[in-house]
Amino acid sequence: MDVVTLGESMVTFLPTRPGRLADVPSFERSIGGAESNVACMLAAAGHSVRWISRVGADGFGDHLVESIGAYGVDVSQVHRDPYRPTGVYFRTAGERGTDAHEVAYYRAGSAASAMSPADVDLPTARSARILHLSGITAALSPDCLALLYDLTAPAPDRPLISFDVNHRPGLWRSSERGAEILLDLARRADLVFVGADEAREAWGVAGGAEAVRGLLPEPETLVVKDGERGATLFRRGCGPVTFVAAPHVDVVATTGAGDAFAAGFLHATLRDLPAPARLRHGHLWAAAALTTPADLTAPPAPGHADRLAALDDRAWGTLRLGPGWTRAEAEEEVRTP
Repeated sequence: MDVVTLGESMVTFLPTRPGRLADVPSFERSIGGAESNVACMLAAAGHSVRWISRVGADGFGDHLVESIGAYGVDVSQVHRDPYRPTGVYFRTAGERGTDAHEVAYYRAGSAASAMSPADVDLPTARSARILHLSGITAALSPDCLALLYDLTAPAPDRPLISFDVNHRPGLWRSSERGAEILLDLARRADLVFVGADEAREAWGVAGGAEAVRGLLPEPETLVVKDGERGATLFRRGCGPVTFVAAPHVDVVATTGAGDAFAAGFLHATLRDLPAPARLRHGHLWAAAALTTPADLTAPPAPGHADRLAALDDRAWGTLRLGPGWTRAEAEEEVRTP
């Protein structure tokens, strides 16, 4: 098994037209969840992936398990909860960064929030080359937090622990320790993904990627993402710091881009590609998400992504990606003036 991911996935309702939630007459059903997004994209790229979670014994739970399984993800460790529902959420069509954007979550008391060390098979969770986790799970309940502490503890069978900070302030409203907990979990991981904006908001870090590394010297690998500017990779004992600028992207929606970046980086890590290529694949997979409206999208065709990741620095710097670029047959649509 290449990767195991663990976390909550929810049924997502996307509006059929722009407008306030109060005014939108109908929605289309989709799926969304940081860890399951990573699992689906990696499975679609040919990796062996297992997703561990809990869903309700309801139709929405059926939809999640069937949809995620259809990507080729092993869902055999997804437990059905007869007492708690599958989480759902609704969102408007606008960008999350605008005042007009609305998201309505219905996840309190969800089946996934009942995950705990007692009902997750820890050896199975550790049975892959990489175990991918996120800070969202830590915020769902004390039992979920205890599970993450167990999974990130030193153990003889511990795989490479990948941790996406995924700081969601709304999930930590009932706890004043959210930022402290996320920092502690990140320090226990081997590979950490964090946005520069997250580090500022959660931990008050100013001064760029180097300042984030100063706060997080423990992880073997640290990736600091800085939006459309690019991403910086720190690897302990593996040469100089690596920065790769993000390509120019004609953004359709930002939802899911962070998950896609993590999936692309893990894809390149599993292939043991060099540091710059890992960041480039992260950017390319993020661009796949940025150029589609859905929370979850297919990764770029492998050969197509490899060719773009291998561009020289000048060509990479002039790369522009728009909707439809991920289709291998549409390579000519990629503009490299």
